[in-house]
Amino acid sequence: MARDTSDGTPITGKAELVAYLEAGCKPESEFRIGTEHEKFPFFKGDNTPVPYDGERSISAILKGMKDKLGWDAIMDGDNIIGLAEPHGMGAISLEPGGQFELSGAALKTLHETCRESNRHLAVLRGVAEPMGIGFLGIGGSPKWTRAETPRMPKSRYEIMTRYMPKVGSQGLDMMYRTCTIQVNVDFSSEADMRRKMALSQKLQPLSTALFASSPFTEGKPNGLLSWRGDIWRDTDNNRAGLLDFAFRDDFTFERYVDWALDVPMYFIIRDGRYRDCTHITFRQFMDGALKGEIDEWQPTMGDWTNHISTLFPDVRLKRFLEMRGADGGTWRRICALPSFWVGLLYDHGAMDAAEQLTADWQVEDIHRLRDEVPRLALKAEIGGRPLVDIAREVVGIARAGLKSRGNLNGDGQDESVFLNPLDEIIAKKTTFAEDLLALYHGRWKGSVDPLFEEFQY
Repeated sequence: MARDTSDGTPITGKAELVAYLEAGCKPESEFRIGTEHEKFPFFKGDNTPVPYDGERSISAILKGMKDKLGWDAIMDGDNIIGLAEPHGMGAISLEPGGQFELSGAALKTLHETCRESNRHLAVLRGVAEPMGIGFLGIGGSPKWTRAETPRMPKSRYEIMTRYMPKVGSQGLDMMYRTCTIQVNVDFSSEADMRRKMALSQKLQPLSTALFASSPFTEGKPNGLLSWRGDIWRDTDNNRAGLLDFAFRDDFTFERYVDWALDVPMYFIIRDGRYRDCTHITFRQFMDGALKGEIDEWQPTMGDWTNHISTLFPDVRLKRFLEMRGADGGTWRRICALPSFWVGLLYDHGAMDAAEQLTADWQVEDIHRLRDEVPRLALKAEIGGRPLVDIAREVVGIARAGLKSRGNLNGDGQDESVFLNPLDEIIAKKTTFAEDLLALYHGRWKGSVDPLFEEFQY
């Protein structure tokens, strides 16, 4: 999750909130790629979770990374909870269960994105290995119960932990036992945002299927291929899922703001303290709902940016679009996920082709696909076609889009090389989750422990 902000600029009306999103529009020449990935820390000796405190701990890793990188510490009270590159070129943060996240810099090419992940993982290994700590890239915690999972000392997570059971059945598992790979992409105008929002919402279930990697819970198969995808079906449906109104031809920044205004808040920050605001919406906040409860009751732009960072639709709108459908995965998949979306969304011909391919998909069909993919992955169907066939076409479109960009590395390879892991999945017609299940039932002899050794970063 993004670093919480404290911009004290007062809000006087809705127009400022709309203008905040509109300010994300930029020329295509300035489009960038921001990749985020999370992973589970574990002790290599016994595959147990890593606590926050201690000589061998998550806080010790953060302090070691700070010394290596020279980044600024992000503090919550007396606790170090993340790091920020001093010039805004990336950050490291903690998810509620200790999942270690890199929020990458805004970079121009996928070659740069992949090098960034390489550097991050190399530094991380250098700090963590002497402590006997490794990292696993996978969509769902494969072994630990929720009670065994550590809790990070972040104030916002205390508020969310109290709130989640009130609004869904799987919110705590989302917080404490899932990992993702995400990519942030830019838009040039409101019309461009609208096209990208509609298309990427349609294809988000395909992303979930291609990157499915969470078939285990508490050491056993859970009957799913993307447990993480299923968790998001009942986390907090006021703020998560598909936004039907974003498929409409008249979707605007203002319409998204209107939706966001009526979603319950999590918190505001005053005097460095997080105050629970789950009892009101942002619209009520703007109408003075906290007047009399606290001295500084007037909403600020920092409150707004924090609020929209706690909305969890499959595609999230900020000053960019955030693709949120994929499970966490191995290093090659960290590079494949942004390649998939950049190939589709940063080339006009590719966008046209993908829109044409999905033109007949109805909203109810997309909802049905989203519901079926956690269990069936590429064996799900839409429009009478197996999803694996659609995947083949969509990845082909993305490949053409990346080749059109013409960004070559030192070996003369264009960015489409990073789609190779998806080609392999489609050719085999089996996801990483299905590969893991085959290992579990075969060579691993009914144990998930080999997963930690064989697929750690």
